[in-house]
Amino acid sequence: MALKKAMIIVDKGSSKETVEVLFNPNEYSLDTSNSYSWDNVPGLSMPIGQFVSGGTTSLSMDIFFDTYEKGTDVREYTRKISGLLDVDKDLHAPPICRFVWGSLDFKGVVQKVNQRFTMFLDSGIPVRATLKVTFLSWYSKTEQLQQIPRQSADRTKQKLLKQGEQLWMIASHEYEDPGLWREIADANGIDNPLKLQSGRRITVPRLE
Repeated sequence: MALKKAMIIVDKGSSKETVEVLFNPNEYSLDTSNSYSWDNVPGLSMPIGQFVSGGTTSLSMDIFFDTYEKGTDVREYTRKISGLLDVDKDLHAPPICRFVWGSLDFKGVVQKVNQRFTMFLDSGIPVRATLKVTFLSWYSKTEQLQQIPRQSADRTKQKLLKQGEQLWMIASHEYEDPGLWREIADANGIDNPLKLQSGRRITVPRLE
């Protein structure tokens, strides 16, 4: 079976570029977390947790480069990866890229690159390096909304605001996305979501 080579596909907007990975990583790690707000309630032994949002998944790995036998500067390869931290002049931001290796297809941006050079020619030119690279997943708002299940928002609902309840809490419960609180605000003509009176009847609109 042919060895599948890892690659980084860089989205340049109007074009795509493939960054060569000389050696596949020995391992990689994926880290994911969620954000919660915690409210202390008198009389309870533990605070009440409320889901706020999902966290960004990170992909971390060591990538090894060796050009000793060629006698060339290893930085010709490493700078292509460290350069993914630079702001692209056309995108006005670092480019979005995909790390593809077998069944792994991770879309994100490069957050951090640590370069360690460990072998040099007599001239001082580095020929061996290990890069510790961290990617952060990146998806547009449209792509994220398409992935959120909408079963709980199939019809318009009416709710009475409880004391301390905020629109983002309702959006989290009804839409499974606290970021959609503006849909509720617009449906009820609410200009300032921080000034809400308990007992007010709120319309929770159906998502189109």
